[in-house]
Amino acid sequence: MSNIVAGKIAFVTGAGSGIGKATCRILAREGAKVIATDKNLKAAEQTTSFLEGSGHLALELDVSELGNVESTFKKCQQHFSKPPTIIVNSAGITRDNFLLKISEEDFDEVLKVNLKGTFCTVRTAANAMIEAGVSEGGSIINLSSIIGKIGNIGQCNYSASKAGVVALTRTAAMEFGKFGIRVNAVLPATIETPMIACVPDKVKEMFIGMIPLKRMGKPEEVAEVIAFLASERSSYVNGASIEVTGGL
Repeated sequence: MSNIVAGKIAFVTGAGSGIGKATCRILAREGAKVIATDKNLKAAEQTTSFLEGSGHLALELDVSELGNVESTFKKCQQHFSKPPTIIVNSAGITRDNFLLKISEEDFDEVLKVNLKGTFCTVRTAANAMIEAGVSEGGSIINLSSIIGKIGNIGQCNYSASKAGVVALTRTAAMEFGKFGIRVNAVLPATIETPMIACVPDKVKEMFIGMIPLKRMGKPEEVAEVIAFLASERSSYVNGASIEVTGGL
């Protein structure tokens, strides 16, 4: 089997842990040069240190600041002499609380990282690809969540941000199609990541009870779907929202 993204440059946000980290590992395994970005530079560096192949890059990135995203992309272009054509938006946070109690700051912060952060990266990446003349065959994969579709008690901010990611993905797919850039979203359910580690066991058990496969997903199981969407094997998949939920 040949590597499905051989020779490509992949830019992954939230690469320090969870789904982002697993995605870096699988894209590297499939032949890509990986730019692992995270707000926590040490975590991003740790991710790259375990990747197959050579020439990977770790960079600090705050996705919620457009200027920061743009300067980070400039660094990537200087390093590789061309922009990445695989983009995975995995950076995300939670600040859970009931709607009647949640603070304005916690609401804003989650939308700023999860939704605005996705916008900042998508816009910057697409502009870079188009300007460099490498947009044909470009693939952007945005991490949404099944919570964006079904909602969840205590997660009004998170569910709203992830629903927004799906809408942004659909629109971007419509606008970027003429440049040859595909844009898709992945909607995981309960995955074994550091983000889920702080959820009380009782709540986790309740979720697992609702999942037909009766278990949580592994980050790699989401990353394999992302790798498929990044590759030419999904060349006619565009504007789609793919659920990776064990049937939830």
